[in-house]
Amino acid sequence: MNASDRTPADLLRSALAADPARPFVTFYDDATGERVELSVATFANWVAKTANLLQGELSAEPGDRLALLLPAHWQTAVWLLACSSVGVTVEIGGDPADADLVVAGPDTLEAGLACSGERIALSLAPLGRRFPVAPAGYADYAVEVPSQGDRFAPFVPVDPGAPALVVDGTERDGAGLVERAHADAATLGLTVGSRLLSGLGYGDWEGLSAGLYAPLAAGASVVLCRNLDRLAPEGLEKRVESERVTHSAL
Repeated sequence: MNASDRTPADLLRSALAADPARPFVTFYDDATGERVELSVATFANWVAKTANLLQGELSAEPGDRLALLLPAHWQTAVWLLACSSVGVTVEIGGDPADADLVVAGPDTLEAGLACSGERIALSLAPLGRRFPVAPAGYADYAVEVPSQGDRFAPFVPVDPGAPALVVDGTERDGAGLVERAHADAATLGLTVGSRLLSGLGYGDWEGLSAGLYAPLAAGASVVLCRNLDRLAPEGLEKRVESERVTHSAL
C-alpha cells in the first residue's frame, strides 16, 4: 500500500490500482450455504455505488453519523468503505435515535425505526436479493443501489483527521484507523497475497480489523465466515485447504 494512504478509502484505491482482479472478500454464511467471492474491482464497484447512494440520494455529508446495525457480511464491509469515501462516521451498533442515518438488517429493523433520518434496509439474502416487500419505514438497498454510478467522487474532500469509526466505545479518525490496521496486519503476519480466514463478528475492533481493515492494509484478502459454528471441524479443515488460507482469526 502507499505511504500516502490516510483513510480506508485510500487503502481501497491503492488496492484497486495494484491488482484489481485479485480476490479481496470471500464470504461464507454457514447457515444458508452461501458463498460469494468479490475481487478488488467488484468490491470497489459496490463501494462506489453505495457511496453515490449515500452522497446523492441520501444527502449524507462529512460529519454525519450512521448507525450500522449489520452483522459480519460482505455488504457490511461495503458500507464501511462507502462511508469512509464520503466522510460519514460509522457507529457500529450505534443508537439509531442519535444517528443521522441508519442501515439495518432483517434482525434490527425495529430498532432502526428510532432514527428520524434516512433508513436503509438490507435483506442479507444470498445474491444480494431484495425484500419481497420493502420494510415499512425503509428503502431497500437492493432496489436503490443498482442504478447508482460506478465511479465516485466526493463533493467535499474527506478529512483524515475527522471521526471515521466508533466501536467498543472508542472513536477513531481515518488516519488513526489506517495506522491501527497496518499495525494489526503486522501483528497477524499478513503480507501481500495472504489469505486470512476470519470467523469473528463485526461487533468489536478485533473482528472488524481481521475481517476487513488489516487485510486491506496489507494487500491481503479475507475469507469472512458468518455462522462458522454451524460448520463441522472437518468442514473447516476442507475450507482452509480449498481457499488456500494462510492465517486464521477464530
